[in-house]
Amino acid sequence: MLNIVSAQETLTNRSQTNGIRQQTDPPEVYLDCRRCDYDFIRTEIDFVRYVRDPEMADIHVFVTDERTAGDGREYQFTFIGLKVFAGIEYTMKHHVAPNTTTAEQREAINRFLTMGFASFMLQTPLGCNFRITYTDSTSASGSGENEDSWNQWIFQSYVGGINLELESNQRRFNSRWGIFADKVTEEWKFRLRPYFNYNTVFIQPSETAEPVSSRQHRHGFDSYAIKSLTDHWSAGLFGTYYTASSRNIRHEFLLLPGIEYSLFPYREATRRAITLTYQVGAGYYDYYDETIFSKTEESLFSHQLKGMVNVQQPWGTIEAGMIGSNYLHDFARRRIEFYGQASARLFEGFALTFQADYNVVRDQLSLPRGEASIEDILLEQRELATAYTFSATIAITYTFGSKYTNIVNTRF
Repeated sequence: MLNIVSAQETLTNRSQTNGIRQQTDPPEVYLDCRRCDYDFIRTEIDFVRYVRDPEMADIHVFVTDERTAGDGREYQFTFIGLKVFAGIEYTMKHHVAPNTTTAEQREAINRFLTMGFASFMLQTPLGCNFRITYTDSTSASGSGENEDSWNQWIFQSYVGGINLELESNQRRFNSRWGIFADKVTEEWKFRLRPYFNYNTVFIQPSETAEPVSSRQHRHGFDSYAIKSLTDHWSAGLFGTYYTASSRNIRHEFLLLPGIEYSLFPYREATRRAITLTYQVGAGYYDYYDETIFSKTEESLFSHQLKGMVNVQQPWGTIEAGMIGSNYLHDFARRRIEFYGQASARLFEGFALTFQADYNVVRDQLSLPRGEASIEDILLEQRELATAYTFSATIAITYTFGSKYTNIVNTRF
């Protein structure tokens, strides 16, 4: 499915037009895509030259994607003209179905890249080398509207994360499985998701020592119904069930209605988004062991405020946010999370990436009473009290040398 969002051309003067018409060398392309098979693209689309930095390119291809219902994806291809093509920009969208194979996805991406390159090259003498064909995909299906017996519901089951490790004196087994049921329309967004996680560890330190074993589970059910109100507002109802042996939670039921405001229209979310979300609701908690607050079960009201910024542009990406929550019966029982990651090309060949996450933790109401044993700590069978968590990474890359990256060599 081809969806041309915009195709704009602004030729500032006659000399630029003449420059395009005199372009007889293949255009130099910088491909900016997180989910692309670069080797496959460079092997199959060999009528352009690929360069390692956008400042060297005639065409900057910026590809973003967003998850759709049932684990499908919608790709957005933006072709930005530079140098002699400056002022020319094309944007196209393409939806990839959930059950599409990797090979089909790669072919679809290549097809759209080819169309984008052709839109530039048809304005040059190189355009006479193209042959254009069109396949009418609707001719075989008739003139009637397609019927959907599933009423836009998409189901996906998974069994993943199965890991078995065996040694002479120990064994470990991890598994996770579940089901996604999604329905997405222009007005509504629904999800029903049961999931299951099971982990076991058995260690025999020696022939005479007592064996040490651990069995943990983390199961749950997530659900939501979200209504589109306007281009900037939406409302939703979220319901969850959760049980986790390592967190001393036998049963947890939460019901949280909420509302969200988007500074930019939702249709621009693949490139830029600034949102503010507020949720308030009630929960019931049943614990395996008595907590440090002398509770075996309780009902609590809580609320949460979340702000998020997400920008994806040809110069780099920025994602940052803050999540604050607390229980209404005691405002001291709170949690605040700050997170952020950014990557940017500062100048030719130089890129900087930074990521950090900081949490203020004051809401561990499910901590069991008593001291944790060394076995519980080492086997992660029990959650430990903490006041904060922090993690950060930074990476700097500098690339120099030949500007071309056309050659593909897959040996070894």
